[in-house]
Amino acid sequence: MPPKNRNKKSGKGKPSAVVDALSTEEMSKDQLEEHVVRLREELDREREERSYFQLERDKIRGLWEISRRRLEEAEAELRDGVRQRDEAAQRHRVEITVYKQKLKHVLSEQHNAVCEMKTDAISSSSLLRDRNTGSELDLQRQLQDLQAAGEQKMIQEHGAAKELQLKHQAELMRLGNEYERQIHELEMSFHQRAHSLMQAEVRKRRAAVSEVEQRMKSHMESLMEEHDRVLRKGEEYFSRIQRNQQEELDRWKGELKKLQNQKLRWEKKISAAQQENQRLKTTLQEVQQKLPELHRRLQEHQHSKQRMEEYRAQQKLVDQELRDLTVEHELLLQAFHKVQQERDELLRRQTQSILDVQQRSGLKKILLQRKMEALSQTLEKKEAQLSAALSVCSVEPTARSNAALKLQEILESKRTAMEALQLDLDQGAQLLRPLQDDVEVAVVPPLRSPSRPAEPVPEEPGPDRW
Repeated sequence: MPPKNRNKKSGKGKPSAVVDALSTEEMSKDQLEEHVVRLREELDREREERSYFQLERDKIRGLWEISRRRLEEAEAELRDGVRQRDEAAQRHRVEITVYKQKLKHVLSEQHNAVCEMKTDAISSSSLLRDRNTGSELDLQRQLQDLQAAGEQKMIQEHGAAKELQLKHQAELMRLGNEYERQIHELEMSFHQRAHSLMQAEVRKRRAAVSEVEQRMKSHMESLMEEHDRVLRKGEEYFSRIQRNQQEELDRWKGELKKLQNQKLRWEKKISAAQQENQRLKTTLQEVQQKLPELHRRLQEHQHSKQRMEEYRAQQKLVDQELRDLTVEHELLLQAFHKVQQERDELLRRQTQSILDVQQRSGLKKILLQRKMEALSQTLEKKEAQLSAALSVCSVEPTARSNAALKLQEILESKRTAMEALQLDLDQGAQLLRPLQDDVEVAVVPPLRSPSRPAEPVPEEPGPDRW
């Protein structure tokens, strides 16, 4: 429709220019009628443009309504996402509260178990203390028995050593007396034999002196040899007896030394046994002193081990729930990013459409303002020309008054059309102003997605952490 109006306007540009070039005095009645017809055509064209602008305004309103509905839908989806996130957070808080209550129950049960184990440990330690006391008394009695046996054995060894010494002295005296008696007997037998031989020789000498002398010499030699032999035998026997006696004495001395060494060994063993007994006493005291600490450490180790197993089981449950919550959080984040992208796309489209509408409306407003200014100027000129033409026209007064009234009506309708156009422009500006405000409000930076929480590293808690 607007191109057709432009063609009409371009087709009738020359006559209007020719008519406008004429003064009101030079215009005839036909020219005035043509001028009025041309003004009517311009009025119709302005009405068509007005209807066209009204259609454009309706399109802009429809587009604005569609954008507003889309924005409301996006906001509703965003509110649903926020509500779902709040519900998930509420469920998470409820689950955390339930886990805390479970942990309190577990800690109370653990405290009861620890108290029971402490009572059991105290009773077992008292039983063990009584048992250790009985064993200590038994060891002390055994030690006293060993000491008494050692003292008795020492007394017996002293008595045995004295008896052996007395026996040895008596044996030495007996052997000495025996050896002296044997020597005396040998000497007596030797003297008796020598005396008998001397008597026999005296008797034989009396019988045959010469033969005896000869025989005496030989016999003396034989006697001397036999005497030497007997003396040697006696000396050998005496030396053998002395050697045997010395060997016996050495043997008794060795036995005495062995007994003394055995006594020393027994004394050393007794001292070692006493030292060992003292060491065992000190060790027993140290063990008794360390026994409560060892029991306490054993109980702490058992408690720590039990707590560690319980905490590992709880850690596994918490890790599983954390993985489930992480997966759910990832799904919610993906849904949130998707909703955010859709919202950003809707905002971008709405902003683009509003900017396009605003640009087109601004251009049309500028064109309408320029047309209104041109029409107002043209109307003023034509009104002045008509008033001048009517003042100098030589027609009848009735026809002139009718033409003036008709022209006045046309001018009034023209002014009414211009006022309507101005009103439409004002309404379009008022409609565009909230759109501009909505654009300024809607063009905001995109929402930041919630930061993803860092995943924790499971560490096995030690006993001192709890």
